[in-house]
Amino acid sequence: MISLQGPHGAVDHAGPPGAPRVPDHAIWIDLNDPSAEEARAVEEATGIRVPSRTALSEVENSSRLRRTKAGLSLSTPMITFDKVDSLLKPLGFVLTRDRLVTVRFHDLRAFSEVKTRIAEQDGPAATSTEIFLLLMEELVDSLADALEEMGADLDTLSTRIFDFDVRGGGTASGAVVPRRRDLALRRILRSIGRRGKALGKIRATLLGLERILPFVAGECEGVLGVEQVPRFETIRRDIASLAEFEIRQSENVQFLLDATLGLINIEQNNTFRVLTVVSVVGVPPTLVASMYGMNFKHMPELDWIYGYPYGLSLIVISALLPLLYFWRRGWF
Repeated sequence: MISLQGPHGAVDHAGPPGAPRVPDHAIWIDLNDPSAEEARAVEEATGIRVPSRTALSEVENSSRLRRTKAGLSLSTPMITFDKVDSLLKPLGFVLTRDRLVTVRFHDLRAFSEVKTRIAEQDGPAATSTEIFLLLMEELVDSLADALEEMGADLDTLSTRIFDFDVRGGGTASGAVVPRRRDLALRRILRSIGRRGKALGKIRATLLGLERILPFVAGECEGVLGVEQVPRFETIRRDIASLAEFEIRQSENVQFLLDATLGLINIEQNNTFRVLTVVSVVGVPPTLVASMYGMNFKHMPELDWIYGYPYGLSLIVISALLPLLYFWRRGWF
């Protein structure tokens, strides 16, 4: 899909949907998952080569930051969130003196916000470098919002982990509670894993934007207006502060992961403790029963009228004594 923006807002393009015409006054050409026909139409109208998704996905710095005949070719991985997971897809810019071409493969709130600001004429007159700066500011702002939301989620997870209750399953049945506890711990682990993965993708996005800014500022030094130069430094400082915040959140994720694994170890130790108590309690009665179950001819209690009640009582007492010992020790 192709979207065109002029100095004062959206620009209609004529021609068929597959091969639209690009007017000369279109300053910003936004390509969202473009087809081959749309990319070819933009190249024919502007002389700017539209990078493919494969080219934008290359990881080496020399491929992400390049000066071409048309202008600057830039790319960075960009995170986006859906209902289930976070995604990392390439985002490309081709910046010239007169035009900005963006190539993306998912919807981004920052792009909608910039289009709204251009239509409302909120700020200086729209030029290619001004639109680029607006996009950088909105992208950084969206990453800040994502990190703030991530911090709130981690606080909620922290409460769930450290307030984890034995009867949190909502039932008093001993057979059901362990399953509920196991399911709750699995959910917590999955939540921590999703947020850790999202933080890694945010880190990659911040790193890409951090590399783009000084490159563009240096290459466009003679083109930028007096009021635009300090904005590059402001955005760079914002990215640096977000990177520090992301590091703290990553450390928090590791801390919560360790705490959750500690809870799982406690649960396993409780299970083994119960098995230990059961096995120890069963040993003395087994010993008594096996001793009086021997088939010897001469046994003192064999003809004793109270021999059978005596043997049963001895078995019960030998089972109760270990239970009493473990109860006094606080094992259950």
